[in-house]
Amino acid sequence: MSHNTFGHLFRVTTWGESHGPAIGCVVDGCPPGVPLQAAEIQSYLDKRRPGQSRFTTQRQEPDAVEILSGVFTDENGEQVTTGTPIALEIKNVDHRSKDYGEIKEKFRPGHADYTYWKKYGIRDYRGGGRSSARETASRVAAGAVARKILSGVTIRGALVQIGNIAVDRSMWDWEAVDANPFFCPDPATAVAWAEYLDSIRKAGSSIGAVIEVVAEGVPAGWGAPLYAKLDQDLASAMMSINAVKGVEIGAGMAAAELTGEENADEIRAGAHGEPHFLSNHAGGILGGISTGQPIVCRFAVKPTSSILTPRKTVDVNGEETDIVTKGRHDPCVGIRAVPIGEAMTAIVLADHFLRHRAQCG
Repeated sequence: MSHNTFGHLFRVTTWGESHGPAIGCVVDGCPPGVPLQAAEIQSYLDKRRPGQSRFTTQRQEPDAVEILSGVFTDENGEQVTTGTPIALEIKNVDHRSKDYGEIKEKFRPGHADYTYWKKYGIRDYRGGGRSSARETASRVAAGAVARKILSGVTIRGALVQIGNIAVDRSMWDWEAVDANPFFCPDPATAVAWAEYLDSIRKAGSSIGAVIEVVAEGVPAGWGAPLYAKLDQDLASAMMSINAVKGVEIGAGMAAAELTGEENADEIRAGAHGEPHFLSNHAGGILGGISTGQPIVCRFAVKPTSSILTPRKTVDVNGEETDIVTKGRHDPCVGIRAVPIGEAMTAIVLADHFLRHRAQCG
């Protein structure tokens, strides 16, 4: 299988399947001398880890990461990167392949079962194999490494919509994000989501969501005007996440409803000779290059395809049948997509930081 690598100077290659012995990644391009401990990576994996509330899959994976290569303990006793590939491994300990035995010859509607089978001729029915969102734990680990080289940059994500229930942006509080199981910046909306998702979960169904990621502290000048636009690479990164069906930067789709006067982010003279933008409809990127404003990216995640409701489908022989997906699944996969979106943003920004430094010093 090709195309398992993302990035240019900061490159991430992931490997492994949902029900294999382990998953992991190789991070290449990290500069030498960067302090890096497994515990720093683990803190981000713990945010994505399943089974932490009744609103996510009850698969019990500790997601304990091990650094296999690319680090060295220096004369001061500090573990630092060596500039060589960093290999990270996460063992799978709670896979239950038997849960999928009844569907091994059936295609789940909305899932990648059929397309993977048509492309590769292999039907790994055990949780979707390589197409499983389990792979994203490797991305979160790689994103933790990327953050280590982004000095002064803060990357934060939040869930802003579940189904048709969106947060009240006037009540936005970043401190609230880690105080509820939804990464929700509005405590009142988090309460409403809990009641709503309980009904979805008890019905054996699922629902979609929208995640917003904000990167602050990115200086002006990162990116490129044509085939390596910063927003282009962010969109590609988010679309590579399982179940993502839409991405927008800044005002995004809503920009189509704005006039030129409304959409243009006016500029005044700011402190220290830097411009001060009066709005941020561009989401911190103009012409593919960062403006120095917060970079704002949102992506939409479709409902989990594995549900208990019987659905019409066909099997590998082309025969019509019905399917019910048993096992442990997220009623809203968008919840655990928040740390994944943060990680992919970090990977893109780390790559563009190194590209900018290489070209412009």
